[in-house]
Amino acid sequence: MKLLFDQNISPKILKKLPNDFSECTQVRFVGLEDSSDLKIFEHAKRNGFAVVTFDSDFVDLNALYGTPPKVIYLNTGNLTTQNISELILNNLLTIQHYLNSTTDDILELIKN
Repeated sequence: MKLLFDQNISPKILKKLPNDFSECTQVRFVGLEDSSDLKIFEHAKRNGFAVVTFDSDFVDLNALYGTPPKVIYLNTGNLTTQNISELILNNLLTIQHYLNSTTDDILELIKN
């Protein structure tokens, strides 16, 4: 699973996730900290990542440019790093299904 966490998600998220997420990274670690959303979107597309973000601008970019990359939109308001990792782990099967799907463009996760 290759997820690229947007700059609005702490790089500490990578330490909160299990080894199954070893191919995941955060924008800081690929030289994209403070980059435009479009640059992050393009990097994800070129490198096979799905973008995980709180930023609805990625939903707009998806509407303009399509998939890839896939976008996992956390429509939750701000959460702690711990809460983000729990949300991802609690929705792991849904995320895997989404990433393997050829028809879904955006996965919106909402904290229950």
